[in-house]
Amino acid sequence: MARILLGVSGGIAAYKALEFARLATKAGHGVRVVMTPTAHRFVGAASFEGIVGAPVLTDEFERDPMRGAYPGEPAPEHDPIGHLELAQNADVFLVAPASANTIAKLAAGIADSLLTTSFLACTAPRIVAPAMNDRMYADAATQANVETLRSRGITVLEPGEGELASRGERGVGRLPEPEELLAAVEEALPGPSGAWDGLRVLVTAGGTREPIDPVRFIGNRSSGRMGLAVAAAARRRGADVTLIAANVHLPIPSGIEVVRVETTGELAAAVRERFPDSDVLVMAAAPADFRAAQAADKKLSREGGDGLELRLEATEDILAGAGSARRPEQVLVGFAAETGAEAIERARGKLERKGVDAIVFNDVSRAEIGFDSPENEVTIVERDAEHHVPLASKEEVAEAILDRVEALRARARARISGDS
Repeated sequence: MARILLGVSGGIAAYKALEFARLATKAGHGVRVVMTPTAHRFVGAASFEGIVGAPVLTDEFERDPMRGAYPGEPAPEHDPIGHLELAQNADVFLVAPASANTIAKLAAGIADSLLTTSFLACTAPRIVAPAMNDRMYADAATQANVETLRSRGITVLEPGEGELASRGERGVGRLPEPEELLAAVEEALPGPSGAWDGLRVLVTAGGTREPIDPVRFIGNRSSGRMGLAVAAAARRRGADVTLIAANVHLPIPSGIEVVRVETTGELAAAVRERFPDSDVLVMAAAPADFRAAQAADKKLSREGGDGLELRLEATEDILAGAGSARRPEQVLVGFAAETGAEAIERARGKLERKGVDAIVFNDVSRAEIGFDSPENEVTIVERDAEHHVPLASKEEVAEAILDRVEALRARARARISGDS
């Protein structure tokens, strides 16, 4: 998809760059890695090479066996200047972690390593992710260097706050998590032109919680991973994405509007408010089917009693409500987490009852694709077809779902055109 040049400088946070490289490669991006000599004290080149499938370079005079190409691309016939070719071919350049020393060199334009030389030569979007001790980050020199980089149009990410490498120390200076780094990189990529430009996509994710008392609730095991993957994939395609997140505690991809809710009622209200202005609704959230008919206003106690009788009532059917209020050109996709032999027939019945275009069915009884798993295997059930997506990362499954959304939108436009 994209060619990412990853610059790794010296710092304990370099281990997170390994996970970033894994996530970016898994998402389909081609990654090349350049390291400073000091970075080798913290992570090994062989680890990056095993993940990205390409040699790691450190010295600007070192010959690149791939001649500046990225994984999946043919190497050029000539032997170009390594640091110039890597930078020229990159779609985005991320320096993570960026030590105080490296940030100072980048701000001053010093080119004394392959990383700093490539950074100067790169005309693609450049992102710097600082990671260091909080006192070093707060120092006036570092802050001035950060502002210098930002004044030149370079994106400098805010470091996180928490435990630092030095034992017992906390503060601002942590490298953002790998998922956040990938989101920032994908946000910086030039937006695609085509069917998804400006498309208004509404995605729900997570699981709702229905209170029993101020402490307890009825809920489910949905983490929101699948919905987040769909939202991120739609954003990468150029859509304007709104994510309604029900109790989601995972990092939210950048560039996405987030509406946080807790209960099914709040989720339903958020969908009702935003669905009329949306072109696509992907209902990946898992709303509770039932709630307590009467939630207690204080914590229930088991003392002095033999048990608890709880009367439940059905919650609102959000997807059916959207299906009954849709415009002809809107595309609606629901999810069905089912178990058992007749699960796919139930998914097809759900499609008909709720008036949607597709149901994404997955068997949550399988541990490798159940709740909170990084992978999934689904069947996209449509009125006239079923599309099986074999076991893959949820990011890859999200792309397959959006491919079907695009086909369904084209079909809807053709139908409307034929009716007019």
